Amino acid sequence: MKFKWLKKIFNRNLLVLLILLLQVIFILTFFFKLHEYSSLIYGAQTVLSVILVAYVINREETNPSYKLSWSIVVMLIPIVGAFLYIFFHSQLGRSFFYEKKNRVIKKTAPLIPQNPYVLEALTDENIDQGRLANYISKFGGYPVYRNTELKYFSVGEEKFKVLLRELRKAKKYIFMEYFIIDEGEMLHKVLDILEQKAREGIDVRILYDGMGTQIHRPGKFKKMIEDKGIRCRVFNSFRPLLTSVQNNRDHRKIVSIDGITAFTGGINIADEYINRIQRFGHWKDTAIMVKGEAAWSFTVMFLQMWDYKSKRLADYEKFIPDLEHSRQYDGFIQPYGDSPTNTEQTGKHVYFDIINKAKDYVYITTPYFIVDNEMMTALMFAAKSGVDVKIIVPHIPDKRYVNVLGWNYYQELTKHGVKIYEYMPGFIHAKNFVSDDETAVVGTINMDYRSLYLHFECAAVMYRTKTVSDIKLDFLNTLAKSREITLKDCKNRPLLTKIASGFLRMIAPML
Repeated sequence: MKFKWLKKIFNRNLLVLLILLLQVIFILTFFFKLHEYSSLIYGAQTVLSVILVAYVINREETNPSYKLSWSIVVMLIPIVGAFLYIFFHSQLGRSFFYEKKNRVIKKTAPLIPQNPYVLEALTDENIDQGRLANYISKFGGYPVYRNTELKYFSVGEEKFKVLLRELRKAKKYIFMEYFIIDEGEMLHKVLDILEQKAREGIDVRILYDGMGTQIHRPGKFKKMIEDKGIRCRVFNSFRPLLTSVQNNRDHRKIVSIDGITAFTGGINIADEYINRIQRFGHWKDTAIMVKGEAAWSFTVMFLQMWDYKSKRLADYEKFIPDLEHSRQYDGFIQPYGDSPTNTEQTGKHVYFDIINKAKDYVYITTPYFIVDNEMMTALMFAAKSGVDVKIIVPHIPDKRYVNVLGWNYYQELTKHGVKIYEYMPGFIHAKNFVSDDETAVVGTINMDYRSLYLHFECAAVMYRTKTVSDIKLDFLNTLAKSREITLKDCKNRPLLTKIASGFLRMIAPML
């Protein structure tokens, strides 16, 4: 342990960052050493910048804020900016990656058909909710269900206790997909159960993101998992290369047990999520447990991600659960995924729909608030029209620059009636929406560019279920522990912080 500081210095991730830095230095040296041709280079870079900015602005599928940020970068540092843009957006590897993932999704779509009678029943009860469900079913590819039991967890400790109980009940398979898996009590207790289940002949699989987990785990983690009889795959392993594919992370958190029980939400496998350790004060996070028909959608989501590297698709039908007839539960639930491999921004559109259709209130919890002009306009318009719009963000941030940038948005929002609160005990990691006592979302989708445009995400919309009331009550309890950010607070920030946040906002879509 006395050499722990040496391990930090020679950490594999630090070496990776140094390699990336060397690549950037090489690019800069290559161009600027040719100073004798400076006039020619200057003229060429100006022409290139103008052409590239025109191209960026006229791209149909790209978010306007993203276009603006790249245009600024290209104009400020023409050669390097142009090189990076071309490199990031013209890669065969990226196209192949996207095409392969989309093929898997397309081939498996018939396994999760929409029951038209369920959609019709929801539409008959509430036409606005029916339209949202129809959109998710048609363009997101995930149906709305009725016969499903739901349980909401207001903190990670609650979810962890129930997760262990449900894992022990597994009879056929356990599928787990996480962005972060880290050493500690949570991981050890989960692995003990998974190892035992693997010995019993149950199909146990773990899929984790190559960057989210890489920064927490040693390189031998995958082998250690497989030595326990657990099948393991790494999604998009982090490599020391300048490649935009590295932006497309698997940020989802999914557990599927026998296709009957499923979990999702913001909680990863790491001890801070259950407050066994404190990194940023009290860690406030949420999740839901799904039992019944809707759990199958999460099973398919997992298998779609698992199979993106496979030469042939698994036999999905053997995983279809044999559900016994159960009593009808209140309301409807619709699990859904969001993928950067297509231009359909499902997660963003769901949030938009809830904000735009709200009549009484919209309550939001999010750890990161870096949004585009469209989202800002929707939130401010809702507040101006009389909707009670409240957003809870962390008081103790895990990323300082995100907090500095977030305050740039707070001033504009508070000026137009949106109420922003900081969760004073620490860090809030929950990604929740709840509106009008009728609709709620719990999932992995943050209110930032990465979640809304770049990452693989998942969530569930609940329509008039008991959990909607539970989520609202939890929000109000959390609000009681939070401090409102006033317009005066925003204006009284230090001048350097204001300047920094202004510059950061110019490149916010790239952070």
